[in-house]
Amino acid sequence: MLRTQSDGKPMTKIALAQTTTSDDFDANLAFADRMVTEAAGNGAALLAFPEVFLYLGGYKGKLKVAEPLDGAIVSRFREAAAKHNMMLLLGSLHEQIPDDPSRVYNTSVLIGANGDMLARYRKLKLFDVDLPTLKITESDSIVPGDAAPPVVDTPIGKLGLTICFDLRFSDLYLDLRRRGAEIVFIPSNFTAPTGAAHWEVLIRARAVEGQYFVVAPAQTGKHNAKYTSYGHSMLVDPWGKVLATAPPAPGLIYGDINLPYLKQVRAELPMGM
Repeated sequence: MLRTQSDGKPMTKIALAQTTTSDDFDANLAFADRMVTEAAGNGAALLAFPEVFLYLGGYKGKLKVAEPLDGAIVSRFREAAAKHNMMLLLGSLHEQIPDDPSRVYNTSVLIGANGDMLARYRKLKLFDVDLPTLKITESDSIVPGDAAPPVVDTPIGKLGLTICFDLRFSDLYLDLRRRGAEIVFIPSNFTAPTGAAHWEVLIRARAVEGQYFVVAPAQTGKHNAKYTSYGHSMLVDPWGKVLATAPPAPGLIYGDINLPYLKQVRAELPMGM
């Protein structure tokens, strides 16, 4: 939904979903459906989901729920987007790989308000860590993408797509700025310890150095006995100001995208990109 501030400048209201995803795919899908209806009812022009918002569980489960992007799940969200005239960012899904049934892609999908699939991005940077208290090896079950994060021209601005661990690689985000990104998505599933240490500072740094809005919907809370996510879904403006942040529970938060303000920031602090 396009609105105006008191000074007449246009703004776009967006929603960020924060989830505590489990290994119950049907329950996660039902929650996502409710978030779509709620965000649309509150006038959002776009709703962004976190990384792996429909399934967070074991290796066999990933393979079981994985689908091609022309499958039933993406089609379901395309229909919902068209029904509500609202863009959707499916933070990431498990995408089938036809010639590798033992692994999946971790894929973000951007859907237009008319239901068209505008872009997809397969996560480039995988999180592999082996510590005394935590072992996560994404590469065991996930194949990294082979293309740079896309920049997509849409009615609400030029959108850049990234996923979670990409956040730590500043070159990806500087490249998005060079290619014209105005709003960058970082759907995520940060661990509680790394999130507490680095989440906000990295999100704000990417916004400041790229001079764009950063939209970072995140997983939150305890998913199982071994894994807890940091949460703190966040919308940050091109000056690095936090416009909205989520409390530690599943639900929606809202914020406004103001592209004239972005242009003002870039004009007053030219970066020469």
